[in-house]
Amino acid sequence: MTQEELDSLMNSNVDIDDVLEESTDKNETSQQNENIRGAEGYRVSASNPWPPPPPTEDHKVVSQLDDVTKGIETKANQVFDYLDMMSNQMMEVEGNGRDIQDFIKKQRNLFEKLHGSFPHVTTFTKALSDIENAQKTVDAIITLSLDAGDSIMSIMDTMQYQDIHRQKIERVINVMRALSKYMNSLFEGKIDDAKRVASATHIAGDTATKDIVSEDDIEALIASLGGGGHN
Repeated sequence: MTQEELDSLMNSNVDIDDVLEESTDKNETSQQNENIRGAEGYRVSASNPWPPPPPTEDHKVVSQLDDVTKGIETKANQVFDYLDMMSNQMMEVEGNGRDIQDFIKKQRNLFEKLHGSFPHVTTFTKALSDIENAQKTVDAIITLSLDAGDSIMSIMDTMQYQDIHRQKIERVINVMRALSKYMNSLFEGKIDDAKRVASATHIAGDTATKDIVSEDDIEALIASLGGGGHN
């Protein structure tokens, strides 16, 4: 809005709020139309010609799907390797915990005998208390290692969906390849393309262009070819 339009508006009896609201509505409508026009540039429709992408390496569908299945299998194997390593480590932690349990059991038996023989020695009493706390700590470590091992097994079972997805994609690839071979066989001819007669670009009945060869042009062409043959 220019300064002259603003001055004229201020001097009139028109409600400025209505004008501002109308201006805002127009701006929003204009923006929506602009968004629609922008989106139509990327929309495929029957009236909007959209040529297929060229058969380059970036657009080969089966090749891309092969890369996807290969990537899924590679990454899944890596994850399984990590999980297997973690599972072995948890088993080693559990084994070490069992060994510590046996050692603590022997220490308890020893200090229980010493405490029984010398009940007034506070060192033996404190040692028994420390052994009891150590036993609880080792038991908790073993329990956690077992729980971690169970979780790793659950992750491995859950990871099986990766292989299922890979098999589904491979089945799609096989169907697409079979259809491709079928279509190629269906449209296969007995004449080599190099030996085929060239097709006319436009023929009578076409409505897409006015550049159509007429019958007079064809007769003139035949006549010129016939005249050339007599020479």
